[in-house]
Amino acid sequence: MRILVVEDDAQISKGIEAGLKANAYAVDCIFDGKDARYLPCDVDYDCILLDLGLPGIDGVELLKTWRKEGNKTPVIIITARDGLDDRVQGLDIGADDYVVKPFDLVEVLARIRAVTRRSIVSEDVTTLSNGILTLDPLSHEVSVKEENGSVKNHSLTSREYALLEALLRRPGTVLSRESIEDKIYAFGEEVESNAIEFIIHNIRKKVGASNIKNVRGVGWKVVKGNS
Repeated sequence: MRILVVEDDAQISKGIEAGLKANAYAVDCIFDGKDARYLPCDVDYDCILLDLGLPGIDGVELLKTWRKEGNKTPVIIITARDGLDDRVQGLDIGADDYVVKPFDLVEVLARIRAVTRRSIVSEDVTTLSNGILTLDPLSHEVSVKEENGSVKNHSLTSREYALLEALLRRPGTVLSRESIEDKIYAFGEEVESNAIEFIIHNIRKKVGASNIKNVRGVGWKVVKGNS
């Protein structure tokens, strides 16, 4: 998944970025509200971590604007404002969750998983599955149901996990190279021309080539299994 972090404290932002990347997220960090204003319109983020006390445009105004424009990207407010009125206001203007600084990154990761699950229609479990492949966000393992009914587990690298997660969120839907790159790489990351093919090749060796289909000239998809 790709996460936008809007936080003007460089030390906090750097810590969040490192923790998210270690958990297979692609991360874009922005330090000014004005710079963040149009990003959710241009990039399909899975979640936004939003500070309130921002230069340029504060977090409250940013969130109000995004929601007024119809943007439904899950937003978790991260702020030092711990008053009840502040929390109520944040949730009332459209935040999906509210975390008070200082916080433990483990908690933030859990809240990201929770709000992104809620953003998927009918998703009510902690794993992603198409009935054949089941992805566990905690262990970063994929379980493969074999034809004989047995199940095999495989560990995934961070890139493999991020790519397979993007596919499993939309079983049967073809994702183009560009959309996959947007999900697993952040701004400024150099992407080699055959990087996506290389990652998919490695995933296929673990889960079976038949479970990830290439639609020539369009992109890739995971098959729809029997849930």
